Amino acid sequence: MPATLYRNPLTDILFEQSKEFVGLYHVEQGWFTHVNTAGYRLLGYPSAQALYDEPARTLRARPLPPAELAALRERVLRDGSHEFEDEMRRQSGELFWARVELTCLVVGQQTYFLVRLTDTTPLHVAEHRLAESMGRFEAVVSHATIGIVMCDRAGEIVLANDKAQQLFGYQNDELIHQRIEALVPDAMAHYLGQLRESFDARPETRATGQSRNLLARRRDGSEFPVEVSLSHFRLGEELFVVAYVIDITFKKEAERELRAQHLRVARLNAELEQKVADRTHTLADTLSQLEQRTRELTQALALEQELGELKTRFVAMASHEFRTPLTAVLTSVALLEKYPRAEQQAKRQRHYDRIRTSVMHLTDILEEFLSVGKMEEGRLEAHPARLELVPLAHETVAEVEGLRKPGQHIILQLPPLPPLWQDASLLRKVLVNLLSNALKYSHENTTVTVRATAQDHALCLAVQDQGMGIARDDQTRLFQRFYRARNAANTPGTGLGLYTVARYVELMGGTIALHSELNVGTTVTITLPYENHSAD
Repeated sequence: MPATLYRNPLTDILFEQSKEFVGLYHVEQGWFTHVNTAGYRLLGYPSAQALYDEPARTLRARPLPPAELAALRERVLRDGSHEFEDEMRRQSGELFWARVELTCLVVGQQTYFLVRLTDTTPLHVAEHRLAESMGRFEAVVSHATIGIVMCDRAGEIVLANDKAQQLFGYQNDELIHQRIEALVPDAMAHYLGQLRESFDARPETRATGQSRNLLARRRDGSEFPVEVSLSHFRLGEELFVVAYVIDITFKKEAERELRAQHLRVARLNAELEQKVADRTHTLADTLSQLEQRTRELTQALALEQELGELKTRFVAMASHEFRTPLTAVLTSVALLEKYPRAEQQAKRQRHYDRIRTSVMHLTDILEEFLSVGKMEEGRLEAHPARLELVPLAHETVAEVEGLRKPGQHIILQLPPLPPLWQDASLLRKVLVNLLSNALKYSHENTTVTVRATAQDHALCLAVQDQGMGIARDDQTRLFQRFYRARNAANTPGTGLGLYTVARYVELMGGTIALHSELNVGTTVTITLPYENHSAD
């Protein structure tokens, strides 16, 4: 359609003075006949004519199939207008999000769509950043190792993390909508009311329970000592108070024990002052016993803290790792009931396979637990025998073949090597574990390389991947039980793999080393004595 047919002051305002894309789309020709200056510049074209001559004749990042395109045209013709959001393409190939407004109009017995594009990329970026920020906030609150309770100005609880639910004996968000007074003994409810009024009048970050005995109440009515820190924030006119709660039962018990120790020491000193001349040796012995007791208490405290952290990591890992396969089994069983007919055997078989895979996964997890138990009890021993590394490596690669993602490759760089005198079963488990980790924590289209060299009567075996890598702060703790790197928290795993590998290598008389960089990859190197026993 010639531009002169619709030139008038109004169209000049709509087209040329608009700061957004405005164009006329000829329905029958299937392309634009007129586009304003801001429009072709938005799309990166040097001129309107360059846009008219676009061979692809589409602005979408992914062109619509003919049937969908026809349906869209019919809808605009039927309704007169239509709006939607889609990803667009500039002439350079750069993609951006835009709001598309289509209005049907007829000029000179020709049907056109008036098309208006609004770049919404900044909005998408803002929404993505907001989602990331919310995700980080939820992760911090959910996985915090202290109780976090949030309430509004009226004292109604609006948020409580898992640790808070555990501390107070509640489950499944039962704390939500409870009054904050439900978490303190009745005798302290009045003090809590005064504290809330004072805090509402002058909100500030403060700590409570450090200079006085502050008690909390569990759901079953039992009480326990706590330390609480308060902070606040506002959403509009609403004030929210956040309480960070720490159970200090063990700390109080340690303080009582320490005071008791001090009293005993003071009593002994008072008695010994009267017998300094003839009881010097007894005094020295008593002081020695006290020091030993202090060391034992310190060691017991450290052990208790370590056991508590280990228990927390185990419970978190086990609940996550068991839930996934069990959910798959339950889902498959439910779906199997829907395929009773004989001709539906293929569908049933698919769910049988899924159940079998989930059960095998659970069995593998339990095997890991049993292996750790045997190692901790000293019941696992190495049984060295003559073995060839190259065939063992090929068998191991075949064993993990099913774990490969699309485009992943395993390369073996193994020169001819003399026979080893080692435990083939342990070495196979080490290789399987390292290759499984390398494949699991690497993306598609990456390479895992296995290298072996013999030097100084020792075998050096390295497994290198191109995966996500491990932060330096995490690397020193990777060989602990149930410990997982922070950037691998969303990937299934028990946190026992590298721990068991290190113990297996230790049983074989070797050492293990790890080098990793974030977003570059990880290399695990094990060094084994080449011969622990005569190969003859």
